[in-house]
Amino acid sequence: MSTSSRQPEHPIDPLFTRRWSPRAFTGEAISHPELMKCIEAARWAPSASNSQPWRFIYALRETPAWTPIFDTLVEFNRDWAHRAGALIVVLSRKRWIAPGYNEQRALPTHSFDAGAAWANLALQTTQSGWHAHAMAGFDNERLRAQLSVPEDYAIEAVVAIGKVADKSVLSEALAQRETPSQRLPLKAIVAEGRFAFEA
Repeated sequence: MSTSSRQPEHPIDPLFTRRWSPRAFTGEAISHPELMKCIEAARWAPSASNSQPWRFIYALRETPAWTPIFDTLVEFNRDWAHRAGALIVVLSRKRWIAPGYNEQRALPTHSFDAGAAWANLALQTTQSGWHAHAMAGFDNERLRAQLSVPEDYAIEAVVAIGKVADKSVLSEALAQRETPSQRLPLKAIVAEGRFAFEA
């Protein structure tokens, strides 16, 4: 699927516009080393006071780890994600022992930092010839139970990684949506000095 219709307003590396979130995947398996390369990029994301709250639980397709994650996806996501090569659950640790303290404290930036790690993962995945699609559509409590995730970790998203296939593998409704999305213009998201955005 071409991303040529994505035109930045200022010069940036083409990687940023090549990255998108397709749903049409081939079903090709991703190797463990290739997946770890994507997660390695996530490991080097910036984080508040180097807290590194992100955690990743992965499952390669056709392995025992796949079903406990896949089965918690909402039906809409199961309809296309079954062709992914891997699923990754993105977690973030909500508390930590900050420098200079002896007890755990709330880490208010845990989701923000995990988002930075997810962005690194998505960009490396694209650079490696794969694509990543993050999902919020899953049963949070069931996934927490299935994977034995402690309550002091937030489940942020489930990410499907795969090789892009022709959109004909999707239902007609999804195939019509299978194109890289555009972005709001800079003037809609940037203001100097004070809040000046429309609702």
